[in-house]
Amino acid sequence: MKKFFLFVALFFASSFLNAKINIVAASMDLKSIAEFVGGDKVSVESISEGAQDLHFVEPRPSMVMKIKRADMVVKIGLDLDMWIDSLISASRNKKVMYGEVGFVDCSKGIERLEVPQGKIDGSMGDMHLYGNPHYWLDPLNGKIIAKNILEGLIRISPENKDYFKKNYDDFCKKIDEKMKIWQTQMEKLSGKSIITYHRSWSYFAKRFNLKVPIEIEPKPGIPPNPNHILKIIDTIKKENIKIILVDNFYPLKAVNKIAADTGVRVVVVPSNVGGEKEVRDYFELFDYIISKLTKE
Repeated sequence: MKKFFLFVALFFASSFLNAKINIVAASMDLKSIAEFVGGDKVSVESISEGAQDLHFVEPRPSMVMKIKRADMVVKIGLDLDMWIDSLISASRNKKVMYGEVGFVDCSKGIERLEVPQGKIDGSMGDMHLYGNPHYWLDPLNGKIIAKNILEGLIRISPENKDYFKKNYDDFCKKIDEKMKIWQTQMEKLSGKSIITYHRSWSYFAKRFNLKVPIEIEPKPGIPPNPNHILKIIDTIKKENIKIILVDNFYPLKAVNKIAADTGVRVVVVPSNVGGEKEVRDYFELFDYIISKLTKE
């Protein structure tokens, strides 16, 4: 009988020690990076899907239950995923609430672009008070995201610090190696102007020295009107622009009209991991985007 109880005690102790850290990420991009850093000691789910506009994720009861069971919640921040704040609140899971050990805001330490100045109102479109939130589309910001996740994992599981740190170092090394390839591939576009649908690509454009003189949306989140389309066509002709870059969840009617009138090439790509079946992780996201942009 003593041996039986000893066996049971050892079984439950082993199960506890081998239990994975349960992470809920706001996006597939953060999920991918969390999996790189956490390795086999984490289990990660994404609240959103890869081909989804992250501005418009509709909270559901199933999402609340995921967060209720989570040891860590990883959010994008900068007001892009405010919907996850309501999910955290509804879950009543204290350990993942703001300021607790399991709360990770991956925007911490990001050099923010396009922080609005002065008074902000609805006439300005979908403005973000703290700056452009699409920072993961600069590959080097992936290292900042990974560092924030690393710090969260160490808070939760300090005994695995060395393991997580090695994974983080390996991730950063791979980013640096891939950046050399991506920069070489993008050299042919360096200094040139492109048009984007939404202001999703500011960080990507800055990293790879692209200019974006105008977007398809006249203001963030506002569909184009005929006058703005004429303005875009005029800009394309004046600046000899060759590419319109579009996230794959935006409508193409206006884009295709502009392309038909100007001969500009339309490049439709995912802006998130999982947005296409070939884009299974954070590195494949940039492989895919850059291969489409630089295709002759």
